[in-house]
Amino acid sequence: MVLKNFQSGLGELKRGFSMTATVQELRKFVPSLRVSDVARGPSGVRAQAMDMDGNLVDDFVFDSGIGDMGKRMLHVRNAPSPAATSSLAIADVIAEEVAKRFDLPRA
Repeated sequence: MVLKNFQSGLGELKRGFSMTATVQELRKFVPSLRVSDVARGPSGVRAQAMDMDGNLVDDFVFDSGIGDMGKRMLHVRNAPSPAATSSLAIADVIAEEVAKRFDLPRA
């Protein structure tokens, strides 16, 4: 598993230490961005889910429990911290999954 994700991990380390490398990655989304536009702030750690083959999971993982109670639950795992920018879109994805799993009408 380590070898499979080694390159990705090295990239994260490089961007963690180098503002230039971080800005270079961010330019994929904001081409005009410059290092002088960015300020270093506090960092955190977010767990990243892996599948059984050691691949990183980039999207939600939905599952239910077992038994009578489990059939009435939906667990959302590997959910990113949405902030305000995508929270409504994420809620829509979850509502769609709930409607499908529990045979509910969608508004």
